[in-house]
Amino acid sequence: MKIAVAGCAGRMGQAIVKKILATPGVTLTAGSVRAGNMYVGEEVGSLVGIPTPGALLYADPQALFEHATAVIDFTNPDYSEEIALLAARHKAIHVCGTTALKEARLAALKKHAKAARIICSPNFSIGVNIAIGLVEKIASILPPEDYDIDIDEMHHRFKVDAPSGTALTLGAAAARGRDVQLKDVRSDYLQGVLGARKQGGIGFSVRRGGDVIGDHTVTFAAIGERIEISHKSSSRDIYAGGAIRAALWAATRPAGFYTMRDVLGV
Repeated sequence: MKIAVAGCAGRMGQAIVKKILATPGVTLTAGSVRAGNMYVGEEVGSLVGIPTPGALLYADPQALFEHATAVIDFTNPDYSEEIALLAARHKAIHVCGTTALKEARLAALKKHAKAARIICSPNFSIGVNIAIGLVEKIASILPPEDYDIDIDEMHHRFKVDAPSGTALTLGAAAARGRDVQLKDVRSDYLQGVLGARKQGGIGFSVRRGGDVIGDHTVTFAAIGERIEISHKSSSRDIYAGGAIRAALWAATRPAGFYTMRDVLGV
């Protein structure tokens, strides 16, 4: 499979480039960077110190689909919507790991998925997606009047959105397990004199610092016991590997909007 990478200059983009180059059965054919970037026209591998003859960096994302059947995109909401539109025009594969996608953006991606194969998830780690399934199952078993749910996440100091997309996905899974909407039970950043905790709420806490790639813990707390589901990332390779797996999976699927849980069959 010929794969291109959108946003190659970022930390995640570079990790994906390296992972593609180390993965049998896929070929890196192109990449994109912002207009004006000093590497436009250079080999993609020049960003990671590995030669990639014939695979060049472009400022125009249209070029990605002229050289590849799948584009992996961990960029920003505006750019991801543009990539989805181009994927629809080319009837191609778009693997989108961009976080902080609002409902309007997701609706746009789902519209473009009528012609493209779009796999969109806030986290492409296999372990995280298994954790999401476990959280939903546990929440469906434990009575909300007895068990409080809290989600704690920590990422590096450069992350711009909070809570993380993964934390919100874990919260949505817990809400589904309880047959409620997350927006109706969500509470963030408890502070001050608030009185007793409201029954059935799902709380979020956020930390930012250093170079933490991504830690998430979901706690089910009752009087007398706690159940914790934790996932800690020590390498961006897990996300890059999951994204490549998703692209390969999509090769045999019809046009549609999918998630990593579809890829894993969770």
